[in-house]
Amino acid sequence: MKTLLRSKMVIAAAVLTTLGAITFACSDFLNQPAQGTVDEATLATKTGVEGSLIAAYRSLDCSSSSAGSWGCAASNWVWGSVPSGDAYKGSNLGDQQPINSIETYLWNISESDDYINQKWAQSYEGVARSNATIRLLDKVVAEKPAELDSATAAGIRGEATFLRAHYHFEAYRMWGSNSDGGVGGIPYYRETDLDFRKTNVGTDALAEILADLDAAILLLGDTPRGGDKGRVTRWTARAYKGRVLAYAAAITPARWTDVKTVLDEVVNTGPYALETTFDKIHTGIPSQRNGPETILAFQASVRDGEPNGWNSNWGERLNFPHSGSHFGCCGFHQASFNLVNVYQVDAAGLPIALASGAWNSPTLDPTPPPSDTAYSWEGLNFRGGLIRVVDPRVDWTVGRDNVPYKDWGLHNRSWIRDASYSGPYSGKKPIHEQSSAGSSENNVGWQATQTNNVNVQILRYADVLLLLAEAEVEIGTLTRAAQLVNMVRARAAAGAQGCGGTLAEVVTAWPACGTNTAIQPMSIPLVAVSATLDTLATPWATYKIGRYPVPFATQAEARWAVRLERRLELAMEGQRYFDMRRWNTADTVIATYIATEEGRIPYLTLAQTYGPKYARYPIPTVQIELSRVGTEDRLQQNTGW
Repeated sequence: MKTLLRSKMVIAAAVLTTLGAITFACSDFLNQPAQGTVDEATLATKTGVEGSLIAAYRSLDCSSSSAGSWGCAASNWVWGSVPSGDAYKGSNLGDQQPINSIETYLWNISESDDYINQKWAQSYEGVARSNATIRLLDKVVAEKPAELDSATAAGIRGEATFLRAHYHFEAYRMWGSNSDGGVGGIPYYRETDLDFRKTNVGTDALAEILADLDAAILLLGDTPRGGDKGRVTRWTARAYKGRVLAYAAAITPARWTDVKTVLDEVVNTGPYALETTFDKIHTGIPSQRNGPETILAFQASVRDGEPNGWNSNWGERLNFPHSGSHFGCCGFHQASFNLVNVYQVDAAGLPIALASGAWNSPTLDPTPPPSDTAYSWEGLNFRGGLIRVVDPRVDWTVGRDNVPYKDWGLHNRSWIRDASYSGPYSGKKPIHEQSSAGSSENNVGWQATQTNNVNVQILRYADVLLLLAEAEVEIGTLTRAAQLVNMVRARAAAGAQGCGGTLAEVVTAWPACGTNTAIQPMSIPLVAVSATLDTLATPWATYKIGRYPVPFATQAEARWAVRLERRLELAMEGQRYFDMRRWNTADTVIATYIATEEGRIPYLTLAQTYGPKYARYPIPTVQIELSRVGTEDRLQQNTGW
């Protein structure tokens, strides 16, 4: 039986970032290893190396070193979702105020700086753990050659090298590279770099990341080592390389041909496939986790003996409905009106936003609400009784009033901590199913019901298909681009939100749920009307999704369609802000978004005017200070900050 890598993560608690002993020369009693560190000689065994590698995987999401902050989340919801217009911070005014500052582009004040530093620290902790694994591996291979066979050693080195590339790429998306133009960017650390005060001047981070990925591809096998689901493979590294190349193509468009070459191989001969239905991507149901769509995910774990629940989906734990719901806390990362409106479709099942020429920021319902009790103006709630025709993915992504919330019953306004502050919607993707709660919900830590083992998808196959579609658009092969987008849309038609079972409150609100067996399950298929359109009427929504004509009519239309599809498919997964920056559309889109949304969410009137400096987050002040040697700051701040 294949084992799960997540089952081994508890080992990581014993293998910390710094594996070499740290000593002090001031006095004898201080001349000791720092508390919580382990000397490399002690770990120089096969078990030690494997444990060190597990610790490197563990840094994919928040760990105990980053308690009390949420910028460490593997999903990047604070960095890639909240500033993008997909979501508001959520909750209420007083809780986690630094995220409000990030959402309103006040990135140069101390509370934002603290959060940004937390992301920097988590990224480079992952780098440090990866490098420590490689150094320890080298020590074991040199001193105990019989300890590890060559295939195992190559696999460990490949996994650690891949993880080092990933953590640097996480940092790159935040802070850029010196080679991109201007000053600043990130430094790149390899296992031979023992001085953390390394300059970012002259660094070509993308080239370094790609070099590590190429090395990992040569070292890794085609299947997970030891059969452990969650371990990276040669295919993981190839798919990830395609993602990184898409960012390189934003700087050098000729590299779109490289994206196509790499991702064609992944799509044509790789082991991945789309899940049969959208609800199986983010799930706590044991038989559906780590399905064919998962390329790289944080392997969340519960009920594993860790007393505080740290191995669960810690970075997502704030993003559950608040008191009044089963989960009890905390109401963060609420979907925006803007995002929900973009799921509306026309008679052909294609996005209204695309047809209107306003795909990035539709203003379909511009009138502000008169009060917290009247939300019919925004169209996709039931206050006022207005129901629109929508893409089925909206109800796998967003909790809307009087719509079944997976299989937990009907989403209810009482689940929202302060709807007058941040709107009526909840997020839905991190939520486990009630039917899986016995195995997927935690049983330790504060508010255990809000922690679970739903894997955090860092890279999945639909993302890869849409990156390849982007490459086809930029190269000019519009037939293939349309086919790839339509593959993703066809999967969206395979399952819409059903009744979630015949719970009493659902049947009371929607009597058809008790009599219509076709809509009783949690996931129900749409009905094919033609080869290019699927539709389904439920009591709470009419779902409709169409396919684009093949080929796209023009490159401009294709570009808009692919970019919009990324938003619809990957919403609330921490991708959109980074997408907009590489497309060079963030300034226009965000300005339009703020102008519309500040009439709906009053605190957005405080948002700063978006400008060129926002192409990168500022490097944390404390990191610049820590890089100082004499009077020289080896880390140079990003342009404009």
